[in-house]
Amino acid sequence: MKKITFLLLCIVIVACQKKDATVVSDQKVQSVTKYAIGFSIQYQGNAKLVEVTYPFQGATSGYKYLLVPKGDSIPTHDADVKIIRTPITSIVCTSTTHIPMLDYLEESDKLIGFPSLDYISSTKTRLRIDSGKVQELGMDKGMNIEMLAMLKPDVVMGYTMSSDLGQFKKIEELNIPVILNAEYLEKHPLGRAEWIKFMAAFFNKEKEADSIFQVIEKQYNGTKALADKVTTKPTVLSGIVYGDTWFLPGGKNYAARLFEDAGCHYLWSDDASNGYLELSFESVYEKAHGADLWIGVASYSSLDEIIKADHRYGNFKPLKQKQVYTYDARKGAKGGSEYLELGYLRPDIVLQDLVKIAHPELLPDYSLYFHKHLE
Repeated sequence: MKKITFLLLCIVIVACQKKDATVVSDQKVQSVTKYAIGFSIQYQGNAKLVEVTYPFQGATSGYKYLLVPKGDSIPTHDADVKIIRTPITSIVCTSTTHIPMLDYLEESDKLIGFPSLDYISSTKTRLRIDSGKVQELGMDKGMNIEMLAMLKPDVVMGYTMSSDLGQFKKIEELNIPVILNAEYLEKHPLGRAEWIKFMAAFFNKEKEADSIFQVIEKQYNGTKALADKVTTKPTVLSGIVYGDTWFLPGGKNYAARLFEDAGCHYLWSDDASNGYLELSFESVYEKAHGADLWIGVASYSSLDEIIKADHRYGNFKPLKQKQVYTYDARKGAKGGSEYLELGYLRPDIVLQDLVKIAHPELLPDYSLYFHKHLE
């Protein structure tokens, strides 16, 4: 089934490349997103007003970018709008989740810089890294601003957890536009995937992005429809302890939605938060020691490794019954997690994994892709 999926995407991309460019009238046209709520695209003539409406948790205002074709005059705009000339020909990204978007849009060759190259798993991008075409820039406050200035990218695509933009302010002082990508705040898995349309706007590849997303959406909803028919739902525990705190998805987190859509009962589904919960080991044990499945155990690669980290884990039913799964089955050449890179663009594959784990009879011929059963 995976081979068919990737073949379909290839066919879609090739077909889209043969289509003529989008012609937009002088009237304002709103680009439609079906699941994503964190951005909007509005067309006027050949220009596009892209707005990130909710850039970080608790934000009360967003950011606007006016995308103007190279050679066109710049339309009248508000003072808080940043001008971006399109299509962009070079980009620095700051999250591995941005990389698959470039790959699927066939714009991987535009990436010229990234904070830490070892985190990147993409085979296509690793070839560019090995050829010396992508510069390592350093993480967060350690980012080499001087090196970035020498690269002169058309844009830097970043993300922020708060109103403190830190290094991004310094970058903009160099007249390098910073675009904030807030995909991580989307509650629906398909909402995160739909941010490929956001990335595409800067390359004038909206048609390609729309077609790619339709394939992902169709497969996701098809798998969900299978799971919707089940009458028995296994209970699910997730997360692991860091320090003295157990971190696990909130009840409205995208991961919780994936469990629900896979026909599972996530034990914290009644929680109202969309971030991550920070709980004591004791409270998690009280609620979840009898769970049927334990899915998502960070970087642990065996049951023995989990028990050695904390012998108390051995008292959980899913560990006793060997029903523990990691999402870290696939690693890049330098150890980067493919799930943490490609998984957010391909929730359809993640959902297939979860359905295979929870209800294997529904997908008898499917093999796990991101997830792995631990022994």
